[in-house]
Amino acid sequence: MMQRRIFTTTAFDRRTFLRRAVGGAAVLAGGVVLPRLAGADNEKLLQSLIEQNQRGDFGQAFDSTLRNVRMPKASLPTLSPATVQSTEQAITHYESIVSLGGWSTVPDGTELRVGYHHASIQALRQRLKHGGDLDVNAGSGDVFDSYVEAAVRRFQARHGVRVDGVVRESTFHALNIPAEVRLNQLRTNLVRLRGFNAKRVQRFVVCNIPAAQIEAIDNGVAVSRHTAVVGKPDRASPEINSRIVEINFNPFWTVPVSLVRRDLIPRMQAEPDYLTRYHIRIYDPRGNELMPSQINWYSEEAVNYRFKQDPGDFNSLGSIRINFPSAHGVYMHDTPDKNLFGEGFRFHSSGCVRIQNVRELVTWLLTGVPGWSRHEIDQAIRSGERKDAKVAPAVPLHWVYITAWVTPDGVVQFRDDIYNKDGLGQYARTQAG
Repeated sequence: MMQRRIFTTTAFDRRTFLRRAVGGAAVLAGGVVLPRLAGADNEKLLQSLIEQNQRGDFGQAFDSTLRNVRMPKASLPTLSPATVQSTEQAITHYESIVSLGGWSTVPDGTELRVGYHHASIQALRQRLKHGGDLDVNAGSGDVFDSYVEAAVRRFQARHGVRVDGVVRESTFHALNIPAEVRLNQLRTNLVRLRGFNAKRVQRFVVCNIPAAQIEAIDNGVAVSRHTAVVGKPDRASPEINSRIVEINFNPFWTVPVSLVRRDLIPRMQAEPDYLTRYHIRIYDPRGNELMPSQINWYSEEAVNYRFKQDPGDFNSLGSIRINFPSAHGVYMHDTPDKNLFGEGFRFHSSGCVRIQNVRELVTWLLTGVPGWSRHEIDQAIRSGERKDAKVAPAVPLHWVYITAWVTPDGVVQFRDDIYNKDGLGQYARTQAG
């Protein structure tokens, strides 16, 4: 069936609502009862609800007004003792879904968005109801209305897909992973969640690698959350338990030998002025600086030298590097490539983790450290000079691999098994799409 756009959806829904509301109260999905109002007041109220439906920021107030379903609560951390209990309860629920035959697939191949008519929208509605994203009383049919759009947004938020209310390839992929696969994913990650031990410390930082996300946890609350860029599938970010001990402002970057071999040599063969353009200096073992023309770039000679990038806007670490002991030689840092944070697929690094709004995290890490208020942090960065700040006391850090969990508010979350550790086989998504 061909899709077609309906330009009068809002007006049609309003007229239908008003007809049903005449002479009594109107009941919305989720059991919310609207009192009988005069025509103009009813029209105004309905328009307000429609506009709220179509907003981008779907928070708790939205759900309490219009739905029985809930959105993920931002203040709840991924890792907590309560997460284990909630995940156990969700497993029981998913076992029931599987025992009843699971959920049906949604025919893909056609982009779906608000206002469209399409035969597959009826299947989409049923799938969203199965997952708890669309209220069971929200109706049926082949129209992609504002209720379906809100449910799609919630589904996308729970699955780490770009939240825009449009069903494209990545959303179809997540919708059509069978319930049995999701159940097994929850069971696999429950073992990981049980194995996590935060030692009941008040302050710590978590990087959930599959979610490409950083959380700063203070007394059981996620006080800040940061979009991240993590390792490519063939250069995976490792799982780590460490402690953040130091912040470098305006850092130099020393290129690891592995990247000299895999990236720098091929780049210099293709772009002989690359090192000069990006202010990367070459030093021999005695500390003498060399010119790029002195090296044979069609051999392995370059791995014998040290490559050091000057501080600046061009520096691969940006303006901040966060240090912690690690046998893997990785760290967290800023980046000049801020555009990467806006992508849905954020697996581009060689193992280190890049952090959006890194100054906010650093300000939190240095809370109570004399001489490092937010104003002083900004001054240090503006100076362009290399400066270091000790994090005292050191803040525990955990890089974890959690692709399925349930926060204490009962919202089930899934992420792509980017490094194929869950055994999802054909359902593991390890590349952009």
